[in-house]
Amino acid sequence: MENSKIKSAKDSIKALVALIESLRGENGCPWDQKQTPRSMLVYLIEEIYELADAIESNRAEAVREELGDVLFHIFFITQLFQEKDEFSIDDVARDIIAKMIRRHPHVFGAAKVQNTEEVRQNWQKIKQNEKKEFTKKSIIDSVPSNLPALMRAYQIGARTAQYGFNRENRENLLIELESKFDQLKRAIDINDTDRTLKDFGSYLFSLVNLARLLKIHPETALSGAVKAFEERFRQMAKEDSKT
Repeated sequence: MENSKIKSAKDSIKALVALIESLRGENGCPWDQKQTPRSMLVYLIEEIYELADAIESNRAEAVREELGDVLFHIFFITQLFQEKDEFSIDDVARDIIAKMIRRHPHVFGAAKVQNTEEVRQNWQKIKQNEKKEFTKKSIIDSVPSNLPALMRAYQIGARTAQYGFNRENRENLLIELESKFDQLKRAIDINDTDRTLKDFGSYLFSLVNLARLLKIHPETALSGAVKAFEERFRQMAKEDSKT
């Protein structure tokens, strides 16, 4: 049974590659033929956000569909590079398999870990060793500059904390948040727009760091709060329409 499932999966992958080759081929689609990796990037990002929304909604069929869309775009972009003889989907798969084996020595090697925190620490150490030019760069250079600000703040806080910078404890950070909120209120009271913007950003960054210490991802927390608000608003609007 397992072998038949593997064969079926391989056949589906081959069919997807063949489909994309047809779209890009001489008698294919004019729109697909003119695409570049850069032009496809915006569509891939859109599909990832749609996938995130489907996962948040916990609708299995929607997740399945959006995963398919993301997979198509990944294979499509890979095909563009393969056409230039730079790499293939097999190269991509081999690279990620090797990377995951290398970064899980507690599964595929002799390393021992006690908890998920040690897994995370080992992951970062291995990742740093993989960067040949790491000694020439800052530890935060690998955080993409075009990440949404909330996610980037979380990543930068996590990276710098590993090296002893900004290594707060929960109690001190709560005190710091109170102090920064007082600063923000004073800036609002004197109607200083520039200072309010700065203090608000500083307070928000500290909240992100608190979320990290609490092992809560701020993006997930905010997304859940927004969805809860949306549901309350829709319910309120529905009740108002009845009156």
